[in-house]
Amino acid sequence: MDKQTVAYSILELAIVSQGDTIKQTLNNSLSLAKAAEDNNYKRIWFAEHHNSDNIGSCATSLLIGYVAENTGKIRLGSGGIMLPNHSPLIIAEQFGTLAHLYPGRIDLGLGRAPGTDQQTAQAIRSDFMKAAQSFPEEVAKIEQYFSVENKKSNVRAPIAEGTDVPIYILGSSTDSAHLAAKKGLPYAFASHFASTHLFEALKIYRQEFQSSGILKQPYTMAGINVYIADTDEEARQLFTSLIRMFVGVLTGAREPLQPPTEMTDELEGMLQHPSVYQMLKYSFVGSKQTVKKQLEAFIRQTGVNELIAVSAMYNLNDRIKSARLFAEIMSQLNADQ
Repeated sequence: MDKQTVAYSILELAIVSQGDTIKQTLNNSLSLAKAAEDNNYKRIWFAEHHNSDNIGSCATSLLIGYVAENTGKIRLGSGGIMLPNHSPLIIAEQFGTLAHLYPGRIDLGLGRAPGTDQQTAQAIRSDFMKAAQSFPEEVAKIEQYFSVENKKSNVRAPIAEGTDVPIYILGSSTDSAHLAAKKGLPYAFASHFASTHLFEALKIYRQEFQSSGILKQPYTMAGINVYIADTDEEARQLFTSLIRMFVGVLTGAREPLQPPTEMTDELEGMLQHPSVYQMLKYSFVGSKQTVKKQLEAFIRQTGVNELIAVSAMYNLNDRIKSARLFAEIMSQLNADQ
């Protein structure tokens, strides 16, 4: 494909490290966003998760507002709002409000997964399964509420009408690729934990893409795990926290994010387990030199327009340093184009 500048961004889950409070964790999310802004990241998105002791990004729109109020230019958004959990009207009102408060800075990423277990999904919204099956129609409602034309409707979200809130479709399988292509909307794939269908989903989206008033050409984003330090060994140590977190997810032994340790044979074995490896396949771990080579290959293979990095690290300073080094790599790669 033609060479292009690849944007770089952050996806934040506000994962609680062992010994930290929720307040400290949310403050750390703000510190990371400020560092991202200083290093020319395009955006920072906040995920939506529920019923987890160790994830702070559950009230996504509130967290976006908190970070937007304390930064100056970086784009803020949802990665994503799990739309079947919500009334489209209420989401339009929330993000319309954000757009008035922080004009030109707010994104609305929409997904169809619950962001939690099925029992909690039912507690959030009793008709969750029906709403999930109606995801395309629910997205259409969101679009309608943001349109200027909706002023003539009986049901309105006046605060959202005509505001500049770009909509993104998120996916971890191929289903949403068809929808994003049909609507001519940008498409973000959650390859930081769901690697299996990345290339198939990108192919579907590009082949079926229909230009719209939003986009004339396809726009793709890919989630990746990024752990960069001064040396490969140090980066691999930082990565051990994520390995243990994912093993905990798979085994049900969930706990706060643990401090990094040496990369032992046991941890290497855990990483090579098929279930863990498939989830963490697109992880870029090492020094700047090592990760730059990995990223060059990934960008060449996928042709994505934007990388959105996830970095669950125990120590805030390590995260900020990794974010700075990632920005330096991306600046170098783009300068080489």
